[in-house]
Amino acid sequence: MIDTIADLQQKIESAVISDKETLETFRRNFISKKGSIAALFEKFKECPIADKKAISPALNRLKNEAAQKFKQAVKQLEQQTSLGDTKPSIDVTLPPIGSSIGSLHPLRIVQNKVISIFERIGFNFAEGPEMVGDWYNFGALNFPKNHPAREMQDTFFLQRNPDLLLRTHTTSVQVSTCSSQLPPLRSITAGRVFRNEDISARSHCFFHQVDGMYINTYVTFIDLKETIYHFVREMFGSETKLRFRASYFPFTEPSAEVDISCRLCQGKKCTICKHSGWVEILGAGMIDPSVLANCHIDPDQYSGFAFGMGLERIAMLLYQIDDLRLFSENHIAFLQQFTACADFNGCPSVT
Repeated sequence: MIDTIADLQQKIESAVISDKETLETFRRNFISKKGSIAALFEKFKECPIADKKAISPALNRLKNEAAQKFKQAVKQLEQQTSLGDTKPSIDVTLPPIGSSIGSLHPLRIVQNKVISIFERIGFNFAEGPEMVGDWYNFGALNFPKNHPAREMQDTFFLQRNPDLLLRTHTTSVQVSTCSSQLPPLRSITAGRVFRNEDISARSHCFFHQVDGMYINTYVTFIDLKETIYHFVREMFGSETKLRFRASYFPFTEPSAEVDISCRLCQGKKCTICKHSGWVEILGAGMIDPSVLANCHIDPDQYSGFAFGMGLERIAMLLYQIDDLRLFSENHIAFLQQFTACADFNGCPSVT
C-alpha cells in the first residue's frame, strides 16, 4: 500500500497542468470520486488495523498535495484568462460602425409634408392646447347645445360647469387664432385629438388632424377648390382623381367632403374604399358667417373657407397601410421601415 501511494505521489508531482483540458484530466484521474486517491481510500478500509497507523498519514498527505496542486492550477489559469481579457477585443484600425439612431414617425413625416405644402402657398403654422373649453371646441363653431358630439359617448370631458375637455378637432386652434388676430388670415394647424370611440383597424380613441383656414375679402368656394386641388396634386401626384360631395358641418356653409381615387386597390375592389374606388380624405367648406361673428370678425366684410383632414388616413393611403392601430403600437420592425425623402416627390419612401 505504501509503495502504491509513493508511486501515485510521483505521478501527481510530474503531472503538467497548462490549460482547462489538462486541469480537467488531473481532476478526473486523481481527486474525483472515481479517481485514484478515492480508490486508495476504499482499499484502506480493508487494511489490518495495525497497518492503518502507518498508511493513514501518507494517504492523507497524498490527498492534500493533490488538492493543493489542483487549487493552484485553477488560480493560475484564472489569472491567465484575466490578463488575456485586457487585450483589445476588436481591431481598432477598422472603420467605425455607424451608430443606430432614431427616425421620424410615419405620421410626423406626413404631417411635415402637409404643413410644407400649405406654407409654400402662404399659410402660417399655429399651435394650441389639447385641453380646451367648450367655447373653443363647440360653442364658437355653431354646435347646438343638444348636438351629439357634446355627449359623453363622443367627448372626453375633464370637468363640467365650466366644461373642460380634450379637444375633438384641431379647429379649436383656429377659433383661438381668429379671436386674437385680424384678417387676412391663412392658418394651418396640426396635432392630436381625442374622441371616445372603439379602437379598431379603422378608428381609435386618439388620432391626428390637420386643420386649415383662409379668411379675407371676397374669398369664394373656387378659392377653396383650387387650394384643395393643389394640395392633392402635391401630396398624391397629378394623376390622382378628386371629387367633391355635398355634406354638412355646423361651422361651414356650404360644406363638402373630398374624395380621392383609392391608392390601395389600384383598380381592384378593396375594403378600404368599401368597394367604391374612392376614399374620403378631408372635409371642407365656406366658414359660416355666425362663426366669423363669434370670433369678432365682420361677416359682411370678410369671408373664408376651412378644411380638416386626418393624418392617419393620409398616411395609410401613402404607405398602403390597412390597420390604423399600427401607428400607435410602437413596433420597432414597423417604424424602421420609414424614411423621409429630401424632396418627398408626393410619396414617402419605405426602406
